[in-house]
Amino acid sequence: MTSWPAQPDSPTDRPDATPGGTDGRVLVVCTGNVARSPYLERRLRRLLGDAGRTTEVVSAGTGALVGSDMDPESATLLAQHGGDPSGFVARRLTADIVAGADLVVCAAREHRAAVVTLLPRALNRTFTLGDLADLARGGQLSAAADALAAAGQNRPSAVAAAAASLRGTVPPRSAADSDVVDPYRRGRGVYEQMARQIEADLAPVAAALVGRD
Repeated sequence: MTSWPAQPDSPTDRPDATPGGTDGRVLVVCTGNVARSPYLERRLRRLLGDAGRTTEVVSAGTGALVGSDMDPESATLLAQHGGDPSGFVARRLTADIVAGADLVVCAAREHRAAVVTLLPRALNRTFTLGDLADLARGGQLSAAADALAAAGQNRPSAVAAAAASLRGTVPPRSAADSDVVDPYRRGRGVYEQMARQIEADLAPVAAALVGRD
């Protein structure tokens, strides 16, 4: 366990956050902020950084194990996929953290509901990973986001606005298919299932966030 004096109230209060990001901020949400959301945070951060984006990617949990390191099983799988688990510290989701995000990506629909309960005006920029991936497949979302970014929006904000405008254009997933499985304390096989689910939906979301602007 990493020592942490208090529950941070903003993304940049955490030492692994990237200060001074110039390309917007993406917030990833799960429950404990030790398994699903840190895996997705660090994978997305790596993909965007490799593409030259300066987007800040952070995470938080609705029932966070505040001060905890990333779960060892998730950290191992993350490293195998090219991500870096070092320096991670779990923190609790707050309305201020949501308010500071341009796009919120949730592991499950229960987290999306929690985000919107904390800050109702975040509805149009909050999505599950699976639902956002479905909207991003095919390129229509990226094209719409390109136009919004060209008009001056940062990329995560443009992706959120484009995705909100496309809601209802693709058949919704079932709740079971939409949610990334929670592997915490459930054995290696469930962690591997979590990683497979995230990796399957990460590519179209990352591509939309990279864009062409």
